[in-house]
Amino acid sequence: MVWSLSFDPLLPLWALIAGAVITLLLTSLSGFLSLRGWVLRGIAMALLLLALGNPAIEREDREPLSSVVALVVDKSQSQRLAGRETTTDETAAEIQNRIEALNGFDLRVLEARNSGSGNGTELFQTLSNGLADVPPERVGGAIIISDGQIHDLPESVASLGFDAPVHGLITGTADERDRRIVLDKAPRFGLVGSEQTVSLTVVDQGQGTGPGDAVRLTVKRDGDVITERTARTGEKIDIPVGIAHGGDNIFEFEAEPLADELTTLNNRAVVTIDGIRENLRVLLVSGSPHAGERTWRNLLKSDASVDLVHFTILRPPEKQDGTPINQLSLIAFPTRELFSVKIDEFDLIIFDRYVRRGVLPMLYFDNIARYVQDGGAVLLAGGPDYAEGGSLYRTPLAPILPARPTGTVLEQPYHATLAELGERHPVTRGLPGSEQDPPAWSRWFRAVDTELDKGQTLMSGPSDTPLLVLNREGEGRVAMLLSDHVWLWARGFEGGGPHVPLLRRLAHWLMQEPDLEEEALSVSMRGSELIVERQTLGESVSNATIVAPTGEQTDITLTEQQPGLWTGSLPVTETGLFTVTEGDMSTLIHVGPQNPREYTDVLSTADLLDPISEATGGATQRLRDIGGDLDVPRVVSMQQSASYAGNGWIGLKTTEASVLNGVDRYPLLIGLLGLAVLLGAISLTWYREGR
Repeated sequence: MVWSLSFDPLLPLWALIAGAVITLLLTSLSGFLSLRGWVLRGIAMALLLLALGNPAIEREDREPLSSVVALVVDKSQSQRLAGRETTTDETAAEIQNRIEALNGFDLRVLEARNSGSGNGTELFQTLSNGLADVPPERVGGAIIISDGQIHDLPESVASLGFDAPVHGLITGTADERDRRIVLDKAPRFGLVGSEQTVSLTVVDQGQGTGPGDAVRLTVKRDGDVITERTARTGEKIDIPVGIAHGGDNIFEFEAEPLADELTTLNNRAVVTIDGIRENLRVLLVSGSPHAGERTWRNLLKSDASVDLVHFTILRPPEKQDGTPINQLSLIAFPTRELFSVKIDEFDLIIFDRYVRRGVLPMLYFDNIARYVQDGGAVLLAGGPDYAEGGSLYRTPLAPILPARPTGTVLEQPYHATLAELGERHPVTRGLPGSEQDPPAWSRWFRAVDTELDKGQTLMSGPSDTPLLVLNREGEGRVAMLLSDHVWLWARGFEGGGPHVPLLRRLAHWLMQEPDLEEEALSVSMRGSELIVERQTLGESVSNATIVAPTGEQTDITLTEQQPGLWTGSLPVTETGLFTVTEGDMSTLIHVGPQNPREYTDVLSTADLLDPISEATGGATQRLRDIGGDLDVPRVVSMQQSASYAGNGWIGLKTTEASVLNGVDRYPLLIGLLGLAVLLGAISLTWYREGR
């Protein structure tokens, strides 16, 4: 209960002031003239003015509110090291029990986890969010259980938003030591085949460490060791790395462990360099003229990532018409330069309806076969030329060609259809119109009859004859399109067909584009989820295993989204290198920044939090001494004080906050009581003056 006196005037304030002035003047004049009863007359007038002021006694019915205390529990990645997580959980449970045993306190347990943004451990942001709906006068204090590595320390106590003690309970011990790698410079992009430089420093921290020690450093690319070298702690070292392929090249730099160190997680640094290909070089050789001769040229010229060299053979060497050489407008076919000197500079060679006419000596076909075995690519787009005597199959290319011509050309209308394997292969999977039967694209009218010696049939022609065949030879690849009627799709005949995605995927598969691999495991980030994709020609896949940076292992189930494409996802909050494995395939992905703040320094410390605790009257102390038992301080309730901590105890502030339930008002000079007082005063005045 709270009692107070209040006024609710019946007249305006100026009228009461004027009445008070008049009362004072009349009383003073009566006193000056020594009139009988002047004191009682002044009292009567004052009581009248007081009655017009309407005084009253108010009684407030207030209910005291509990003090809100925040227990901030650090659940970041560094808290999982060296038994800190167990210490944290035991301490949090004990503190929670002790606070709940006190009267007048409302405990809020706030867990701070890594957001995956790379900002490190943000305990004070968690504290601010957890107390956002609490008035500052109700906050009784905050207790932080952490290893002391906090990355959002407030600039001043005023920015906390409340006046109460902040206590720190530090996990870990003072004798910790650790080795880590600091990245000084790391490129983000690099041309495929080029060499980039990564600069880093190996740093040792803690008891018994110092600069200058020799350390063995292992360098890996995409999980494979590429070099080992020696570095010295505290000294920056430049390491050249080669960009082997397009897309993400993931380089790991791992320093050998330090004896008795806290963790080896930060002994590794990961750099992801995006490999950028220079324009792909394609050689297109057109032989027999036909209606679709420009289909390949138009497609490849429209691709900005392709540099095309195109030759059309219009005049074979045996043609003699008497025209002088100096009057010919044709460019001689530079066979030696293309197929001997510079053949290895091309990523793909396409023969479009090529017929042997003595333009290319047999020796050059040997060069082309070797070029494929060494990692090159050849595409044969054939028509009747492949079934005739001038077929490329009757050259040294025959050993690398998967389909053998029978000599028959099938001339009949048919729909090119996806073979069973083609429905799963990334080159032909999901082609627009393939989901219908027959497919929603135009018919073709010619195909070369062949017998398959090797390779994979992705599309079938009339009577299920092979129409599109792919094969790997040595380090290279070969593809055969056994019809010259793909131009009907390009011209829009009967509605056309998906010639652009088909031919473009085919060309990029031949040039070993990673996204078009038949057997591939890839991983990417979509928001806060890790997305795993498994591409396979098989009928099923096993569960994928994800190993987090802290070593935690999780199995996820992959589900088939499309024929041959299986996906799964896992929400992640950690930063660092994740390893994904499915069967005998594995891949890597680095989540977050290359230098995550969470692992910049993992040694436990009280130095960062101690200034905040001292400024608020709290204390920061370790929970364990070196080799000692857990020492959780007592928690006591205290009134306003300059210090809220002592030997073996920490204090929480009891606030005076309350909620108003109601107010009772008792007027003093209104009603019968007021009338009686006024009548009494007037009666005394009359009585005194009458004597």
